Amino acid sequence: MDAKITLSFDEAIITKAKRFADDNNISLSRLTEFLLSKVTSSSYKSIDDLPVSSWIAQVSEGSIEYQRASRSRKNIRKEYYHKKMLK
Repeated sequence: MDAKITLSFDEAIITKAKRFADDNNISLSRLTEFLLSKVTSSSYKSIDDLPVSSWIAQVSEGSIEYQRASRSRKNIRKEYYHKKMLK
C-alpha cells in the first residue's frame, strides 16, 4: 500500500531527478522508492557504508547491463507491482 510523505530537496536536484526519471520512463516517486529500498535493504550503519562506489565500479567495468525498454509507464508499473508481489 502506498503512503504519501513530504520531502524537501534542493531545487536543482529535483529538476535533475525529474529529468532522469522521465528519461527512464519512471515516476519520480517510484525512482525515490527504488533508491530508498536499495538503501534500506541491507544493514548499512552510515552513509559511508552505501555501495555507491562499488555500483559505479560495476557499471564502468561492464558487469551490469543497462537496458532501456520502450514500454509505457502503465506497463512498467504493472511489471513493478507484479515483481513486488512475488517477493
